Amino acid sequence: MQFNNRPLKTKLHKDRKRSESSTRWLQRQMNDPYVAEAHRLGFRGRAAFKIQQMDKQFHFFKPGKRVVDLGCAPGGWTQVAVKAVHSTPDNPLVVGMDLLPADPIAGAKLVQMDFTDEKAPQVLQDLLGGHKADIVMSDMAANTTGNHMTDHLRIMNLLKMAYAFAVQVLNPNGVFIAKIFQGGTENTFLAQMKRDFKVVKHVKPDASRKDSSEFYVVATGFKGQQ
Repeated sequence: MQFNNRPLKTKLHKDRKRSESSTRWLQRQMNDPYVAEAHRLGFRGRAAFKIQQMDKQFHFFKPGKRVVDLGCAPGGWTQVAVKAVHSTPDNPLVVGMDLLPADPIAGAKLVQMDFTDEKAPQVLQDLLGGHKADIVMSDMAANTTGNHMTDHLRIMNLLKMAYAFAVQVLNPNGVFIAKIFQGGTENTFLAQMKRDFKVVKHVKPDASRKDSSEFYVVATGFKGQQ
């Protein structure tokens, strides 16, 4: 994505009440072209561009596909999915699920619920009119502690739970998209995915920050529950 007429970098004035880390975060946000573009287009966050860029590469969104967005708040990925699959209030094809509340999105059904709840798969299927999903996507990340190995294990555990949910609710030939972080324990998990899906790719969208260890896994052609 090209950004024209980018402004000169903005520098924050020092504020004794604001921590150094908060100042760095605010300054990065103010100078991030994706943040400005998300605001201009009405997206709820810069992450919307990540899923757009992945879809441009892999073409998983198609009109009529049913989509589940795990950890959907604030709703940027859901917004993109609604438009891409032509989901409408009369024919909602997109369901977002999160522990946190999210403001309504026209064309989507949002439910405040823990996706690990044993009732969640049935709730989801009911919201999709009794149908299974064609795409399950997750941009979730666990809360960090500052310890690299501990954080990586937490993130991988959350990802494994999202994956376990996905294989319960996906149609054959379905798609799973999720955030993953490099850290050494992801290889076994990726091997499992390659047994369950026909094609498994990883990608780092341009909208992912260069200094982040995040990347995304895009698994297509779900073989069905074994």
